[in-house]
Amino acid sequence: MPADAYDAVLAKVNAALAPAADAVGAMERAVGVLKQEIPHYSWVGIYLVDGDELVLGPFLGKPSPHTRIPLGRGICGAAATEKRTIVVDDVNADPRYLACSIETKSEIVAPIMQGARVLGEIDIDSDRPAAFGPADRNLLEAVAALLAPHLANFRTLEL
Repeated sequence: MPADAYDAVLAKVNAALAPAADAVGAMERAVGVLKQEIPHYSWVGIYLVDGDELVLGPFLGKPSPHTRIPLGRGICGAAATEKRTIVVDDVNADPRYLACSIETKSEIVAPIMQGARVLGEIDIDSDRPAAFGPADRNLLEAVAALLAPHLANFRTLEL
């Protein structure tokens, strides 16, 4: 996908978040745009921090058996505890990977931050190996920054 296409996707996410009435609506809209607009995103979801766990929020793709992930476990848990985006080109070669689908070949996880506090994260799987490059990282980190104000006072009990 050309770099300017990613800019267009970010603009669509930004426009979709503007009318969102609440945090759940904002997450659903962001997930929907990302899944619809980027063909190599086979699973798109948001996990939210709840105590010492990540809780699965809105997602599009096959159902995941991982609705709760302890912080520090798996690629999602690592991204949350390390407070940084993690890109895995080959999930089968990464011992942290928590298998969700045999079709998944690569994964990217971008934390949603408010200052130094992790609110949640955007988790994306692809059925293609090494599917995520710098443009994907930049896009997801920008989307995470757009989502942060919507999630700042959100409680996972509202899901």
